[in-house]
Amino acid sequence: MESFGPEHMSSSSETPQKKNSVKSSGGVTPLMKQYLALKEQYPATVLLYRMGDFYELFGDDAKIASQILGLTLTKRNNGGSDDTPLAGFPHHALDRYANRLVRAGHKIAICEQVEDPKKAKGIVKRDVIEVISAGTATEDNYIDEKTNNFIASIFYDTDRTGLAICDLSTGQFWVEELSARELEEELARLEPTELVMSETVDESTIEHLLRQISRPVITRYDGWKYDLDNAISVLTTHFRVASVEGLGLDSYPVGIRAAGALLSYLKEQKKNGLQHISSVQPRYLGEYALLDAATIRNLELLRPLNAEDAEGTLLWTLDRTCTAMGGRLLRHWITHPLKDPSKISDRLDCVDWLRKDVFARGEIGMALRSVADIERLIGRIVFERANGRDLVSLMRSLRMFPRIIQIAASGAPSFISMQLDFIGGFDELADRIENTISENPPVSLREGNLIRPGVSAELDELRDASVNGKQWIANLQKTERERTGISSLKVGFNKVFGYYIEVSKANSAAVPEDYIRKQTLVNGERFITPDLKEKEEKILGAQERMADLEYGLFCELRAEVAKECERVQKAAEAIGKIDALVSLATVASENMYTRPVLDDSTNMMIRDGRHPVVEKMTGAEQFVPNDTSIEGDQTRILLITGPNMAGKSTYLRQNALIAIMAQMGSFVPAGTAEIGVVDRIFTRVGASDRLARGQSTFLVEMIEVANILNNATDRSLVLLDEVGRGTSTFDGISIAWAVAEYLHETPGRNPRTFFATHYHELTELASLFPRVRNLHVKVKEWNDRIIFVRKIAEGGCDHSYGIQVARLAGVPKDVIVRAKEILANLERMELTPDQKPALAEKRSGRMQPSSVIQTHLFVGEDSSLATPSISPHQPILDELKKIDVNAMTPLEALTKLAQLKKKLD
Repeated sequence: MESFGPEHMSSSSETPQKKNSVKSSGGVTPLMKQYLALKEQYPATVLLYRMGDFYELFGDDAKIASQILGLTLTKRNNGGSDDTPLAGFPHHALDRYANRLVRAGHKIAICEQVEDPKKAKGIVKRDVIEVISAGTATEDNYIDEKTNNFIASIFYDTDRTGLAICDLSTGQFWVEELSARELEEELARLEPTELVMSETVDESTIEHLLRQISRPVITRYDGWKYDLDNAISVLTTHFRVASVEGLGLDSYPVGIRAAGALLSYLKEQKKNGLQHISSVQPRYLGEYALLDAATIRNLELLRPLNAEDAEGTLLWTLDRTCTAMGGRLLRHWITHPLKDPSKISDRLDCVDWLRKDVFARGEIGMALRSVADIERLIGRIVFERANGRDLVSLMRSLRMFPRIIQIAASGAPSFISMQLDFIGGFDELADRIENTISENPPVSLREGNLIRPGVSAELDELRDASVNGKQWIANLQKTERERTGISSLKVGFNKVFGYYIEVSKANSAAVPEDYIRKQTLVNGERFITPDLKEKEEKILGAQERMADLEYGLFCELRAEVAKECERVQKAAEAIGKIDALVSLATVASENMYTRPVLDDSTNMMIRDGRHPVVEKMTGAEQFVPNDTSIEGDQTRILLITGPNMAGKSTYLRQNALIAIMAQMGSFVPAGTAEIGVVDRIFTRVGASDRLARGQSTFLVEMIEVANILNNATDRSLVLLDEVGRGTSTFDGISIAWAVAEYLHETPGRNPRTFFATHYHELTELASLFPRVRNLHVKVKEWNDRIIFVRKIAEGGCDHSYGIQVARLAGVPKDVIVRAKEILANLERMELTPDQKPALAEKRSGRMQPSSVIQTHLFVGEDSSLATPSISPHQPILDELKKIDVNAMTPLEALTKLAQLKKKLD
């Protein structure tokens, strides 16, 4: 446990004794009165109250900090009737401790001293300079460099929802209008860390939303901030336009409310004009193929299903970006595949060029490695938090732009050429920074050595005075030793007493009369002289004046750079696009990917397709490629059977990943690929539960299936893996069969479907429905054992090899033998009396309720559906039920069977 408290704050003019010795008329010390007034303004925050070199926390805030940060909790009476809990930490540890509080879900208010304690009369003035929450954090200590830190504002209207999204660290800001279902899917893709909603939104709505997405911090905000007139005023004022039409938001009335409220909230929290939010982008989700939360999770696009794994995602496979901007953009491309073939083709042209031109790709990559995160750098500059090293980093990044332009100027496709236009013309800005800031500036802005010589004549004069004064003092020790004859005499300096001459007690008799005693030590004395005092005042005065002058010059330059914010942001966006394309080209070249062909058909023709992640984990030479053939008019459902571990799930996922890669503008792991553009991708894969939300494995499965059946279209791509396995066998087969029928037969709900199952009974679907094709994963059987070939072939599989897989897993032999006996018994029950598979009985017309289907299974197709209980065969069935087979001889049994057959005829 770390212990920091008021007793450590000796550098402040407000010592603990002074603070607690003076009480206001109300019985509370003036300091606590100031604290309580600030806390009342920010009641929902953990208030970090600056006192000298420490941040102090009081009351409940101290208790929270004690639990989360491991600080020792103490108590002190501050003028009230009870002791107040206290905790604190050094000011230089702010980033570390604040980060832990924010990650724990708390908002923190940073309260600073806003006047020099040396000049303060009474209590030092303090104010909250910033509120930091999960969604408003901007510093690298709080957020990952290749991940956007989004904060979202939501406004619910009758039939539409307004959504405003902002990454405060980069200044990205956009507005959308969508349905409730689209809202959930978009939030799942963006993963905002904080959601801002009106205080009027009911709790049930919030709870429903949180059940669909990972749990962000929820912030309730004043309802009137979402008023349309207020939102319009906030937006037009900030962006300096006459009307929202000038922002392209005239057709986003609900989105405007969300955007205006979000901008108001951010300005209140950051105490800043947020000029780096220089534009707002209206966005239409129809441009993208939609991926819901289950698909992003099941396909492991961004993170592995096993949280302990660091690898194994599509992002991990494709991300070879050199800059933070490129990394963030690539992540966005993966979760937002395009639907427009022409825009996809633009990206593919660039990847193709970069893949072929090895020199250009390598040289651009080298230049990009020297480009810092200028998108977030310019944000820090506008926030007035950038130091000298930040400006030097920006300058060095800008110096790389001409090299990139030079390399890509000839031969690059038009899409890259367009990006080059945004990264030109920064030479003057780079020169201004380089000629002003020292080559290796200090972290602090008050240490000196920040500004180059020659920038300010006054600063150069002060430096000369300081240097000459220090040289005089350096020579003083030699001079005084010679004058006094004291060889051990030394000249020193500390922050409390300034410059001094130190003489040991053994030489005190030799001290000259002009020495003035300044401090007595155990073994000696410290003195000053009039000349030394005069030089000290000049040196220290020069240093203080230099620090102020350097800080002023730096702030002046930082303000000039901030004016270039919008231009730098556009350059950062262009660099991100180039970097993402170079990354895709690098991966395509290294892994022998090919360029896909995309069109408006509903086909999916892939030769020698591979799983991009699995082949990286196992080695490309070990991965077995497979073909896929879906011709929209002839095939809609591929039914894949085969044993566990044979590769069915891998085959399903690789086709979906190939489609996503193709539509994000990437080359794909295949010999050839022709893909009709997909509008949505759905997956029902694997077993998982959400017990904390009261949802069992099977309920989660059915929720995902319901989403697919209700929202898939003819242009969608659907992966179904082991539908129905979460319940009893008969229930599971029935559901799986009915789901397949629905997707085949329902108009407007005929997606391209990959349906993997262990229910080999479903292979009978192909004999009933013309657009269902059976595929199976090949295995070789040898001595009642199986060898996985991992090759997809035409035709169905007549059993699931589950018992053989159980043997591979080490299940005891007795269990295996008994399981085979039970399986043989069950398989004899699968056929109808006329030796046909029961599930495959044909019927006419549209899909009918399951109760009607069950009636068919038992009474035959010619029976009356209206009166299933009066079947003419019922008396025979009743008689069969009464027979005690065990009490009959074989002859009696044969005789009885002949009688019943005669009645039946």
